[in-house]
Amino acid sequence: MTNASVQNSAGYLSGIRVIELGDEQGEYAGKLLAGLGAEVIKVEPPEGNSTRGIGPFLDDTPHPDRSLHFWHYNFGKTGLALDLGDEGGKARFLDLVNSADILLESTPHGYLPGLGITYEGLKATNPALVWSRISPFGDDGPWAAYAGSDLVHLALGGMMMNTGYDPDPVTGKHDLPPIAPQMFHSYHVAGQHAVIATIGALMYRHGTGHGQVVSTAVHEANAKNTEIDIPAWIYQRRPLFRQTCRHANSFLTPSNICQTKDGRYFMIRTGLLPKLFFNLVEMLDKYGHAEDLLDAKYEDAEYRARPEVTQHINATVQRFFSQSLFEGPWHEAQERGQVCAPLRKPEENLADEHWRARNIFRDVEHPELGKQFTYVWAPWMDHEVPWRTGPRAPLLDEARSASVAPHQPGRQGSTSRVGQSARGKPFALNNVRVLDFTWWLASGGGPRFLAALGAEVIKVEWRGRWDLRFMNTMPEGGRSQRDAATEPCVPSPPPSASNGLVNRSGTFNDINPGKRGISLNMNNPKAGAVLRRLIEVCDVVVEGFSPEVMRKWGFPYETLREINPSIIYVQQSGMGQGGTYGKYRATGPVAASLSGLSEMSGFPVPFQPAGIGYSFLDWFGAYNIATAMMAALYRRETTGKGTYIDASQVEAGISLVGSSVLNYSANGTPWQRYGNWSPWKAAAP
Repeated sequence: MTNASVQNSAGYLSGIRVIELGDEQGEYAGKLLAGLGAEVIKVEPPEGNSTRGIGPFLDDTPHPDRSLHFWHYNFGKTGLALDLGDEGGKARFLDLVNSADILLESTPHGYLPGLGITYEGLKATNPALVWSRISPFGDDGPWAAYAGSDLVHLALGGMMMNTGYDPDPVTGKHDLPPIAPQMFHSYHVAGQHAVIATIGALMYRHGTGHGQVVSTAVHEANAKNTEIDIPAWIYQRRPLFRQTCRHANSFLTPSNICQTKDGRYFMIRTGLLPKLFFNLVEMLDKYGHAEDLLDAKYEDAEYRARPEVTQHINATVQRFFSQSLFEGPWHEAQERGQVCAPLRKPEENLADEHWRARNIFRDVEHPELGKQFTYVWAPWMDHEVPWRTGPRAPLLDEARSASVAPHQPGRQGSTSRVGQSARGKPFALNNVRVLDFTWWLASGGGPRFLAALGAEVIKVEWRGRWDLRFMNTMPEGGRSQRDAATEPCVPSPPPSASNGLVNRSGTFNDINPGKRGISLNMNNPKAGAVLRRLIEVCDVVVEGFSPEVMRKWGFPYETLREINPSIIYVQQSGMGQGGTYGKYRATGPVAASLSGLSEMSGFPVPFQPAGIGYSFLDWFGAYNIATAMMAALYRRETTGKGTYIDASQVEAGISLVGSSVLNYSANGTPWQRYGNWSPWKAAAP
C-alpha cells in the first residue's frame, strides 16, 4: 500500500494521514475525512473489526467481507490488522501513529491508557499529532465509563422523544411509543461535530506546529441537536410533543402529509406567502379541486391565518393530493413555488437524473467479486475539488497483509492564524472573516461553528428581511418572569420592532451566537458597492438564498473570484443550485421526505411513516456546510486556492442512507420500516 494508491491529490485534506481505531462510533467521521482527501488507515484486530458483523450483508450472507454497513462507512480507507495486546503489534501501532497527522479513535473508556498509550507519550515523539476521540459520554464526569449505543443516544439525547405519531385525538395523550429515527444518526451527528473540530485543530496546528486532543461525546452532540426544544423551554417554559412526520410542537398542528391513491405519501407545506397561496389555488382549480378557495374572502391574509381556516385550506389541499398518484403532481407544484415532495424510499433516488447529474451516487468496482455496486458518494458539488473516488473498503485479508509507506506529519508553524480569546485560549480561526447571508437554521447554523472557533462572522440582515427573530421569544418580563412561570409564557402582543422583543428570540440566539451583524438592503443602489468592499476583505461568502439570487444582484462566483481570487463561496439550498431541480424549494421536513429519511422511520405498513420529529436536515445541512467551509479553509491555508461549493439539504439527507442504498444495489432489497427493532445489530430497546 503506497501513498499514491490512497491519496486524492486534489482533495481538501490532501497530504493528511489519519489512523482510525475503533467501532461504529467513529467510522462515519473517518469516512468524511477520507472523502475530503485524507489518507485514512483503518487499524483492525486480526479477527476483523466488530463492524464487519453489522448487516445488511451481500446476498444476506453474514461474512466479514460482505457487510454492506462496513462497505459504506469504510469507503475510501485502507486497512491494517494489528493485535495491540501483543508487544510487536503495539510497537507497530505506535510507529504508525508517529507518522500520522490525526489519530481518530472510539475505543472503550480507558482502553488505550490501559495499554500505556497516552497523548503525553505520543506527543513526545509526534508533537504535531491531533488526537481526535469519540466516546459515548466523554472521558470525565460521572458518566465517563457508561456504555452507549445508537438507540441509547437517540433516546437520551431527546431526538427519539420528538419522533413518532400524533396523540390520540380524543384523549390528547400518546398511545404509541416514541420512534428511533433510522439509521445510526447519533453517530452521524457526533461524527460531523468531530470532523469540524478536528479540521479546526489542523488549522491551529498549521499556525503553531502544535497538536492537541479533540474530544467529542456522542451524548453531548445529540443533546444539542433537537432544534427548537431547548430555546422553547429556556425562554418560554414551553414543552413540545411529537407529531407524525412534522415538527414536534406544544399544540397539535395540521398534518403536512397525505396518503396518495396508490398508497404512498406526499408532503406539502401550506399557509405560506400570498403569492404562493394563490399559485396553489390556481393549480387546484386547473384540476377542478379548488372547492371554495376561489372565494373572495380568502384574499384577506388575516382571514387565512385563522386556525380553523388554515385547517380547512390544509384539508382541501390534502384532498387533492390524496386523489393523485405518488409523484404525479409534485413537479408542477414545485414549478409554482410550492414547498412539497413525495416521501421516497432511499433507493428511489437512484434513478433520479437530478441527483445523478450532481454526482451524489457512484458505481464502485469490487474486483474480487467481478461486480460493481452503487454507493452514495459526494455530499455536495465542487467541480474544483472532487470527493475521493476510492478505494472500496478493505478486505480482511488485505488488512492482514498490508504495508504502510513512510509519511511525515505536518509541522507548520506561523502565527498568522493564531489569536487569543478573552480567556487566554487560542482560536483556531483567528483572522478568518466570513460574510454570512444565511437564513434560518439549515444555512445559518453552519457559520456558528466557525464563529465558535474564532472566525469573525458578519451576518447580513435588513428590516425587510429579518431572520428568525420572532420564534421562542423571551416574555416581556424577561428572565424573572420566565423563572417564576408555572406554565408557558408566550409574549402577547408578538415581537415587533416597536416593542424591542425581536432581540429576545431564543431560536435566533441559538443559531447565531458569536456573530456580528450588519444591515445591508440590496434593493438600495449603494448596497452593491458596500458588498464589494466586504467581499474584498472576507475569506468566505456563505448564503442560503433561493437559487440565482446572488447572480441577480451581480455577484455570482465568477464575480466574487474577480474581486477576491482566493474567496471560498458556499451555497446552501433545498436541492442544489445545479441540476434540473435548481429552482425547487425545500424546508427540513420536505428535504427529509425526498431524501428517504421520512419514509425510513416508523412502524411497518399499514402505519404511516413517522419521519423525524423536527427539521433534522436543517441541522444536518448546517453541519454539512460547516464541514465544507472548514475543509475549504484548510485547503486554502495550505494552497492559497479558494473554491465554490454547491450544497443542499436533500443531499445532506441522502448522504446518510448509504447502507440502505447499497442493500438495494447489491441485493435488490427495498427499504422496509421496522420501528424500534434492530435487525442488523443485537439490541434490546
